[in-house]
Amino acid sequence: MKERIYLSSPHMSDEGYEMQYIQEAFATNWIAPLGENVDAFERELAQKVGIKSAAALSSGTAAIHLALKAAGVGEGDIVFCPTLTFSATANPIIYQNATPVFIDSDYKAWNMCPEALEQAFHKYPHAKAVIVVHLYGLSADMDRIMEICRRYNATVIEDAAESLGTYYKGKHTGTIGDYGIFSFNGNKIITTSGGGMLVSNLEDKIAKARFWATQSRDPARHYQHSELGYNYRMSNVVAGIGRGQLKVLKQRVEKKKYILEFYKRELGNLDGIEFMPSNEWNEPNYWLSTTVLTGKVRPIDIIEVLERENIESRPVWKPMHMQPYFEQYDYIGTDVAEQLFENGVCLPSDTKMTDENLNRVTALIKGLWLR
Repeated sequence: MKERIYLSSPHMSDEGYEMQYIQEAFATNWIAPLGENVDAFERELAQKVGIKSAAALSSGTAAIHLALKAAGVGEGDIVFCPTLTFSATANPIIYQNATPVFIDSDYKAWNMCPEALEQAFHKYPHAKAVIVVHLYGLSADMDRIMEICRRYNATVIEDAAESLGTYYKGKHTGTIGDYGIFSFNGNKIITTSGGGMLVSNLEDKIAKARFWATQSRDPARHYQHSELGYNYRMSNVVAGIGRGQLKVLKQRVEKKKYILEFYKRELGNLDGIEFMPSNEWNEPNYWLSTTVLTGKVRPIDIIEVLERENIESRPVWKPMHMQPYFEQYDYIGTDVAEQLFENGVCLPSDTKMTDENLNRVTALIKGLWLR
């Protein structure tokens, strides 16, 4: 079996930063929630992205859920959500008994189309919230989206699960809307093995989210609960991994950029291949190197030829409005997201890849054009 090349796998620091914090947690017996690592991870992440407050949670999905709850989203409310995303963006809307309406992408950013969003507000002017995704580390057109949402008094939640380290006009994604969420799942640019963060400049809302995430336990000597709570807090050990990973975020972004530039150099002249878009507002983290194919070679051809050589790749996200569970909900747009899904493929983007690995991948892909 040839050496496995992953799409994007966990990459611990060479310096062992993560183990220092984990060992400290073991030495002090702060194994279960909460502890100094959790508090410090919240402070350090907030400082890193330039926002006032953060709550360390069990997942990015939990962060979206609590953001919706903090925004007052409830039964019957309309929430606009990009169709081109992972289901974790949309699922929490259902948790709150609200109704998702899916919005198409545009080719310029591969993210929520401002024109489609405007159309959605014309149809649903009282929509409560808008979830904006920064797909594959590419920032959405936030100025236009924010202007539209402010006109309709809708709360903006940025799903920056894939875009930690991405800048929009000099600001970190996740800090532009009312709430931002990050994910530290195993395949993200930095990982805690599993976990997420909810951030906002609304400090009282983040404090409330922490309360909900800790089973809504009232400050009483006995166990008392006046509100519905959730078991959403991050553990002190996991937070220690996150603190160590934050120290190498810049290195990870640099390597992700190197990988994309390598692919562009080696594959960019092939007929019918286009890479993810570049915009003047966007300084991406290049989380996954993604391409769109418009010629004789199809995404499945690349996926299968790599798969046979023990190399992982995958299709672009299947739009939510095409998913069996969500197809009952309204969709605003044309077919941009569908075209990106049908023609897109995510190439191996693991930060542990060597030039030898990259040459192996590109040689296999080039071979498809010689058939």
